[in-house]
Amino acid sequence: MSARAPLVLSVFATFAVGGPQVRFAALANHYGRAWRHAIVAMDGRYDCAERLSPGLDVTFPGVATSGGVLANVAVFRRALGQLAPDVLVTHNWGSLDWAMANLIPGGVRHVHIEDGFGPEEATTQLRRRVLCRRLVLRRSTVVLPSLTLNKIAAEIWRLPPARLRYIPNGLDLQRFRPASELQMRTRAHGGQPPLIGTVAALRPEKNLSRLLRAARLLREDGTPFRLAIIGGGPERPKLEALAAELGLTDVVAFEGALDDPAQAYRALDVFALSSDTEQMPLSVLEAMATGLPAAATAVGDVPQMLAAENRPHLAGKDDAELAAALRPLLRDAALRRTVGAANRRKAERDYDAEVMFRRYGELLASPVSTA
Repeated sequence: MSARAPLVLSVFATFAVGGPQVRFAALANHYGRAWRHAIVAMDGRYDCAERLSPGLDVTFPGVATSGGVLANVAVFRRALGQLAPDVLVTHNWGSLDWAMANLIPGGVRHVHIEDGFGPEEATTQLRRRVLCRRLVLRRSTVVLPSLTLNKIAAEIWRLPPARLRYIPNGLDLQRFRPASELQMRTRAHGGQPPLIGTVAALRPEKNLSRLLRAARLLREDGTPFRLAIIGGGPERPKLEALAAELGLTDVVAFEGALDDPAQAYRALDVFALSSDTEQMPLSVLEAMATGLPAAATAVGDVPQMLAAENRPHLAGKDDAELAAALRPLLRDAALRRTVGAANRRKAERDYDAEVMFRRYGELLASPVSTA
């Protein structure tokens, strides 16, 4: 009888659809039954489970939380004993209580993936969280998908460099591909203004209010456009009310969350990112792979991610600057094509999912010693 595949216990603050969750699903699907998976979502949401292949060996063990850190650590310690994973993988601050629970003699191998911060740490690191990460993660393998985060982990959290792994996000370049020539010609002869699109969870740190206010500035100076906001989340009622207040309801469409946004990207002319905080946003990679130009706030690794031709269209965290980044792209179809093609070339060179899969596979198969 063959040995059972190793068990990976992955803990998320939420398993709703988002960048870390989509990346996990891609990795799990790629490696199939090479690993067994147990997935815990701290908030009980498992929307992203729909993206997992039916043939995977995956369970969703219910682990109740009490609300208090010490009580939760005790609960999670018992759960670790019962589940007996070969490796524990935690994601971001919201799952760090599990890493604390693992700080015992004989604890399982631990990999922590840090993708970025919520609005409470958008401008500065909270000292208590810095100290907690510094203490709890010293013996863990810590994966950072952005150079900005890698620097934070080394210089602010003061984690041992040997424990850090910089693994940029990657994506399926066949699935996310530019629109066909026929689609481009049909769009060009359709007589519609250029379509700006953003793909984001509607949360405060995404600051889609900034994008709406930038759109109002574009409308005031006569720049033609339409705007599609793709994604769901708690900010939607507020954003819909703001769109009405700004007189934009005839040009703004709230599309909701899509199971597969690849086709939606191919309908766009320009991608927009208005976030206050990001590290290596998957949406920017998806837009680049689709051959789109991007107008974006210069947050995290975004300036390094985009092609050099796209960097003039970066903006500060300011409505007028974002409008200024969008304006030339909306007014010049040839510029859109040139910048979009450069972004696609950079995605092909630097962000192929196969490289990401290989590096995560090596990490899970042979993590560093916990000694």
